[in-house]
Amino acid sequence: MCYDIKASLEAQLHKAKKDNDLQAIEEILEKLIPLTDLPIYHASGFSHPDLLIYTIDSPNFPIVASWGLIPHWVSNQAQKEQLWNKTLNARGASIFDKPSFREAAIGQRAIVYIDGFYEHHHYKNNTYPFFIEASSKQPLAVAALYDEWIDPETNGTYRSFTIVTTQGNALLSKIHNNPKLKGPRMPVLLTPDQEKIWLSSREPSLIKAEIDTLLTQPSSVALKAHTVGKLRGKAYRGNIASISDQVHYPELAQIDFGTIA
Repeated sequence: MCYDIKASLEAQLHKAKKDNDLQAIEEILEKLIPLTDLPIYHASGFSHPDLLIYTIDSPNFPIVASWGLIPHWVSNQAQKEQLWNKTLNARGASIFDKPSFREAAIGQRAIVYIDGFYEHHHYKNNTYPFFIEASSKQPLAVAALYDEWIDPETNGTYRSFTIVTTQGNALLSKIHNNPKLKGPRMPVLLTPDQEKIWLSSREPSLIKAEIDTLLTQPSSVALKAHTVGKLRGKAYRGNIASISDQVHYPELAQIDFGTIA
């Protein structure tokens, strides 16, 4: 799964800087960043942070959205509160089937740029957090779905998103060993060419095969990982810059994590 992320201001500006869109950078900094919870050195999806996403409708300029998808058909606040902790992630294999995701999968896909994500390794009844990032240290382009919900009590528009996940690759299979899950999971990570496919506005029936392939094939984005300080409980130090710094656990030294840095 993907419940914990790092999303710096630099990562959120990645696309605009890559496109050399100086006007977009200025507008993002002035108008959008103040509406977000950035910078996020560590945030759990269960806190529903606000950050930037790029959508099919606005592929070159982001919108602010909250993590935890609220489908447009939700009828009231109570239903929203009941649902949004369950829609932080969307399994790629079933996004075209699940009621919460299928409409968004067809025409409301999005990308969120993050520095990396955190996952926990289980060992002898303890959990050890890892920070996973691109080997290049460039921001990761994560596949997402979004929706807009109109709050019937306030008539306000609430934008939200979910991170699409897939089967974990070789690296994640060594880290993400939660015994309660049927296998390791990880976000769907997109290459630049795949970003274009994911945000394509072409007829859904024509693009579904490409999307299915993207969701089922292992990502070619190279990753590395290291252990970090605790992200839960009394030892958690909060949303501070050093939270993703490496921390060594002697009890893990005997485990062969292979390519993990």
